[in-house]
Formats: sequence, structure tokens, C-alpha cells
Amino acid sequence: MSGLLGGMTRLGWPLSTGSLAELHGPLLISGMFGTLIGLERAIALGRPWAFACPAAAGLGTLALLAGLPLVAGAALYVIAAVVLVAASVVVARSQPTVFHGAMILGAIAWLAGNVFWLSGQSVPEIVGWWLAFPILTVAGERLELSRVLIPTRRAEWVFLLGAGLLLAGAQNALVAADGAVLFGTGLVLLTSWLLPHDIARRNVRQRRETRFFAVCMLCGYGWLGGAGLLLLLSANRSVGLPYDVAIHAVLIGFALSMVFGHALIILPAITRRRIQYHGAVYVPLLLLQTGTLMRVCGGLVGHEVARLWSGPVVLLAIAGLAAVVFDGARKSGRRRAQLWSGQDGLENEPAPSKG
Repeated sequence: MSGLLGGMTRLGWPLSTGSLAELHGPLLISGMFGTLIGLERAIALGRPWAFACPAAAGLGTLALLAGLPLVAGAALYVIAAVVLVAASVVVARSQPTVFHGAMILGAIAWLAGNVFWLSGQSVPEIVGWWLAFPILTVAGERLELSRVLIPTRRAEWVFLLGAGLLLAGAQNALVAADGAVLFGTGLVLLTSWLLPHDIARRNVRQRRETRFFAVCMLCGYGWLGGAGLLLLLSANRSVGLPYDVAIHAVLIGFALSMVFGHALIILPAITRRRIQYHGAVYVPLLLLQTGTLMRVCGGLVGHEVARLWSGPVVLLAIAGLAAVVFDGARKSGRRRAQLWSGQDGLENEPAPSKG
């Protein structure tokens, strides 16, 4: 949330966020996504040492928020990334597959970005590495789930080519024309692979949570492909498209859509508490897509009002998701308590007739 508030300041809102405006990128990527992905990987691995990743990422965020030297927070982010790489390698050794390789590459990209940031490089120079982290992680997870669709060997090579172009673009930097072209081409290739091969295409015809997860995935892929096209256009300096429009299409449109989709999966695994599904969860998802559209379109056409108000809409979407999830957990807990007490909600039903 601190990274989002810093982004609000950069949009132009007069918030007293201090240095958060300059740190909102690292806080959002390493602080939020690093902690969430690290926690998810640690739970899946089931090894106590793997929890050092989310712990170090959380401590790094606290260090930056407390005003400690930047090197302290960056060093903790590096430690978190090292642990995530190690955890990913342990998982891959037991089952060496393309999708586990993609997750390792994502963790390595996060590590590279953190190391370069610790060494003093600027955020625009290294942001490609940080963006590759959630992109490759999610792509690897979706590739794992798509095994039921049995992708061909040729399709896997297309996937690997997209991942390689992504890393090459990160190395050259997104602010450089060649880096933008390589990264953008990688995004377009990965999107063109994910859309036909992801099981979300089937699950969108299902019901309840399954459909919601699929809708979130497909929305995210739309923004991912759009970001790739924007980067390809921004490589032509005469067009004048700011590269940060593409960056926020990835971070807000793609990454947060994935967080929304996984929230109903990750939170029950963490809290050991079931969350009752409610269709109202589509409201914050719609707000998120609206806020992303305002940010992207406002940046492209220079509409400052739309760009300015995109921030509050995204924050409202996150708050709305939290409210729906909290309400679902509360209702689920109440229902469980009724079942344990022998009250299943039928105590007020009339007794059956004897005649």
C-alpha cells in the first residue's frame, strides 16, 4: 500500500508521503509482489527456511519506510531474492520442467534488479528486470496449469523465445530503443502463447470462483499484450509515448489482476480459513480495469484529469477487494460455527406435519 501511495504522489496528489514517491517502484515490486510470491512459494515448498524470503522482503520494506539508508532495504531485498531463487531451484530439482525453469528465471530477474539497484543504478535502467519477475513467475505458473491442454514442443519453444527476449530487453533497459523493442516483442510473444494455451479459456465458461479466476487471468493478458505493443511504439521517439504507460499497464493491469485472481486461493492457504465466494468480487475487478484504462489512456493522450483520478480508482478497487474477502471470511466463519453448534440455519423451519 505504501508503494501505491507513493505512486499517488507522483500522479500529483498532495500527500505527505515523504520519500515514498521515489521508492514506490521498489516498494510495489519487491515489497508487495516479492512478499506475496515468496510467501506463496514458501507455502508450496513447505520448508521453514523458504519463509526467509517473504520475511526479508517485509523487513526491507519496513527499513525503507522507517527512513533507513536505501542500501539497508536494497540489501534485504537481495537476500529475499536469493532465498526465492534457492526455493525455486529446490522445487525444479524434484521435477525439472519448462514451467519451473520459467519461475527460476523470474526469481533470477528479481535478484538481478535488486542487485543492480543496490549497486546504485537508477530505477528506469533496471525496471525491466523487476517487471520480468512477476511476468515470468505468473507465466510459469500458468504453463504448469496448462499441462492438461498438452502444449506441443514447438509451443514451448515459442514460450522460451518470449522469455529470452524479455530478459534481453531488461538487460538493454526499457528506456533504450533496442531494449523497448526486445522487451515489447517478448511481451507480445508471451501473450500470444498464453491466450490460446491457458486453461482460463475453458474455465471462463465455468461458475463462481473458477470463472472469476479465469476472467482475472484474461484481463491481465490483455494488458500484458497491450503493454508490449506500447513499448514497440515507444521505441520510435517521434511517437512520444512515455515508457511508464507500458510499465503501469504491466504493474497495475496485469500484475494486480493476477493478485485479484489469486487472492481467493492464497489467503485461505495462508490463514487456513475458507472464504465464502460472492459475486460482488467482480465490482473491485471492474474498478481495477477502469483505473488502469484511465491511467493508460490519460498518459497516451495527455489527459491529466483521467491520469490523476486513476490512482484513487485503483486504491478503491483494492479496498473493495479487501472488503469482499473480509466479508466472505466472516460469513464462512459464522457458517462453520453454526455447523459445529448443530445450528445449520434450519432451526426456525416448521416441524413436519404428522398428517
